[in-house]
Amino acid sequence: MAEVLKSACPLNCWDSCGLLVSIENNKVIKVEGDPSHPITKGKICGRGRMLETRTNSPERLLYPLKKVNGEFQQISWKQALDEISLKLKEIKEQYGSTAVLHSHDYANNGILKNLDQRFFNGYGGVTEIYGSLCWGAGIEAQKWDFGDAYGHEPEDILYSKNIIIWGRNVARTNMHFYEKLLEAKKNGAKIFVIDPLYNATAKIADEYISVKPGMDGLLAAGIIKEILRLGMEDRGFIDQYTYGFEDLENLINTISLEKISEMTEVPIETIHLLAKVFTDKPTSTFMGLGLQRYKNGGNTIRLIDALVAVSGNIGIAGGGANYANLQVGQSFDVANLTKSDRKTSHRQFSIMKQAEEVLAAIDPEIKMIIVTCGNPLTQVPDSSIVEKAFSSVSTLVVIEQFMTDTAQLADYVLPTTTSFEEEDIYYSSMYHHYVNYGPKLVSAPGEAKSDLWIWTQLAQRLGFGDDFRLSREQMLQLSLLSLAEKGKTLDELKVKSSLELPVKRVPWEDFQFKTASGKYEFTSMNKGEEGKLKLAVPEESKWNNPLLAEEFPYHLLTIHPLRSNHSQNYHLLPKAPQLKIEVAENIATDMHLKAVDFVRVWNNRGEVKGYLSILPKAHPNTINIDEGMWRQFGGSVNNLTSSSESDNGLGSTLYDCLVNIEKIN
Repeated sequence: MAEVLKSACPLNCWDSCGLLVSIENNKVIKVEGDPSHPITKGKICGRGRMLETRTNSPERLLYPLKKVNGEFQQISWKQALDEISLKLKEIKEQYGSTAVLHSHDYANNGILKNLDQRFFNGYGGVTEIYGSLCWGAGIEAQKWDFGDAYGHEPEDILYSKNIIIWGRNVARTNMHFYEKLLEAKKNGAKIFVIDPLYNATAKIADEYISVKPGMDGLLAAGIIKEILRLGMEDRGFIDQYTYGFEDLENLINTISLEKISEMTEVPIETIHLLAKVFTDKPTSTFMGLGLQRYKNGGNTIRLIDALVAVSGNIGIAGGGANYANLQVGQSFDVANLTKSDRKTSHRQFSIMKQAEEVLAAIDPEIKMIIVTCGNPLTQVPDSSIVEKAFSSVSTLVVIEQFMTDTAQLADYVLPTTTSFEEEDIYYSSMYHHYVNYGPKLVSAPGEAKSDLWIWTQLAQRLGFGDDFRLSREQMLQLSLLSLAEKGKTLDELKVKSSLELPVKRVPWEDFQFKTASGKYEFTSMNKGEEGKLKLAVPEESKWNNPLLAEEFPYHLLTIHPLRSNHSQNYHLLPKAPQLKIEVAENIATDMHLKAVDFVRVWNNRGEVKGYLSILPKAHPNTINIDEGMWRQFGGSVNNLTSSSESDNGLGSTLYDCLVNIEKIN
């Protein structure tokens, strides 16, 4: 008879759900939601349910593999670890430890996934990547404005009179927040969705505002301009608690509302309406991650922040410029796990440009790449350059559960465990402030091993095994030391399965900001001229590059897929997926295209081919292709995207992308 045990979803997702997992004969047979979880309350998405399929899939990697003459051969763990450690030792002796690149992302949000950093620091320090494909520009932007990126706790939305959902389809990516929206609407709140795509969240809105992709910051500037014209700004907050407002006023005066309306393709009447909505407090603003995936991405978030500040919606219940909630992650002592003091050398590459930097690296050149928690050949922009770079090094090691596009390219593939086969704790820095416990529930199949076991074995061979002589439980306790001082222990977490973290439910309610001035900063005091807001637009647009826009007239978005957490689930779906190319109705009409036509989308970086679908009410000249699709299914869409960095250097420009389209036979 099956035993039902509590666990937690490991996916790098907004919701970080509590799970009930049915186990029979050492096998996961069902994954459902845990009704007792304080936030997720028994409801989970299809991606979470597919953790059962992921754990039991016959496609799991079960044994270490080595590529010999272009073909993978099964080898023993001893051979794999001996050979990899020998290569690491030789590279360090001949070239220095930074000749190794650690390429990683956040496929799994378990605390102990940080142990890869503990290993590389013990090794002496390697070339690491900085920034984020996902949300880096926005995080950096809010640090310039507030001093950190903090969001309101989930229940606070019930105090909102108006709710702005800006570039965020919560029905697809944040289902429990979607339920809160429905509750707030039932209680009388008005919902406004601003997005280039008419999505499932827009369907429940009181008003849907279609905006040209990448022009969101300019729209925010227009709303600010209208608020100032109407004299409806919160002068008390501005005068007492902000710095640099004159710079914002001067900027706003350089452009007319008519020009803003023309560029954003949002009517002046709608801008006037939004000015009234923002000043009808409390109004909460919830920003999506796609907003800042442009060259002007950091500035976009800063202008929306400025709009929230000007309208007086900072530090009040039911308000907020809600983008992320880093105070959740700051509750943990990750530094105790990573032991950064152990490294003696250090070099960094941008996550967006890691491929170009590998190819250009000197003193030392990159000799080995080790990939953890990621699939860069699918997820990193400008895929052709990524493949060239990752093929150029003498040794590529990939730690994985499945034969991904990146693993296919590797010299060594090391099979690792899924979340139900190891103990860890999980949280999200995007939505709620609860930490969840995930116990080990079943044994791993074949010879799959946990990351901790792999790092421990390599560390022992390289002479710093003492760094890994702690048990898994001791490692977890290290990460919870500061919480233990506040009475929240690992033992309590194990008993309760989830614990509320000590965060501020309404950030900045004391109006004490973490900036240099101690105030909200319209102009970042530490950044000089760079810290001033700008009326910036996407790099690939008719405003910045008219010749490119003439050759490639359509704007490409690459949004989060419905059925997969990035690239993790496509190969597990019951029916092999096909690449779907969604276009605005005007494109289909102008190009004489109809649904299910086979089409080619291309630009100067590459091309993809797939089947056409028509997007109702999408902003004109907009195309969407969901990200994460593997090569065998027609991807990756990152054949088209740019590896450029955002204006503040910490984010990607995945959405700053012009393309053309044609029907093919």
